[in-house]
Amino acid sequence: MIRALWFYPAAAVLTLILAGRIVVASWLKRPSVPGLCRRLGRLWARTILRWCRVRVSFEGLDRVNWDEPMILVANHQSWFDVFALAGELPITPRFIAKKELSRIPVFGRAWQNCGHIAVDRSDQARAIASLQDVGDRLGEDGLAVLFFPEGTRSRDGRLQRFKKGAFVLAIQTQAPVVPLGIVGSRAVMPKGSFRIRPGHIRVRVGEPIETRGLVHADRNRLTEEGRDAVARLAADPSSADAGDIRSGDGASNQTEPGEQT
Repeated sequence: MIRALWFYPAAAVLTLILAGRIVVASWLKRPSVPGLCRRLGRLWARTILRWCRVRVSFEGLDRVNWDEPMILVANHQSWFDVFALAGELPITPRFIAKKELSRIPVFGRAWQNCGHIAVDRSDQARAIASLQDVGDRLGEDGLAVLFFPEGTRSRDGRLQRFKKGAFVLAIQTQAPVVPLGIVGSRAVMPKGSFRIRPGHIRVRVGEPIETRGLVHADRNRLTEEGRDAVARLAADPSSADAGDIRSGDGASNQTEPGEQT
């Protein structure tokens, strides 16, 4: 609890300073903005991890060609999932997140200026349009896009049902889906808690799932395949709750409202 007393004000100041630099550079239309986003985004995440004494390690990085466009999908148990991936992935992916993040003063503006994508989950038409725009940029710029397909952090550690937006986008762009299993972040800071504990977050990278030749009708099967892959990677054999990562509701085989997000 003592750590939280100094960490939250310090993290707010750090965020304000770094995000402010990006906002100013964007306002001045500096050509250095993309490089600034990569450098300061990584610095922001790594500084927070270091302050909180959280170590991050990766397994399976050699399974992926990181120079190609891809759709990354990961389980989501803690805000520290974001810091681990933003700070330590060998690439700088564009995160897909709820629109509320874009409304945070200074940070939200910097976040959008750096090319991350805000999705309005309350408006399916606008959400679909946002993903279509991402798809266009994925092909043109060779982007890597990162989704948390559960849509929100898991409160009890169980893997939740996956939304289909990431997999629809993968089929539309024919980009491979790269599953990521994150282990240990919930022990650092579970959903609903403000307490932060030192810890070790492991990120397991799975074999890319090819989408070449798939069509829209394959989206349910691809969603299930992606969820199964993440579940296997995120299972922690050292935990008494290891089985829980697989025991949430499975991906639905039916088309549902909001499947795009």
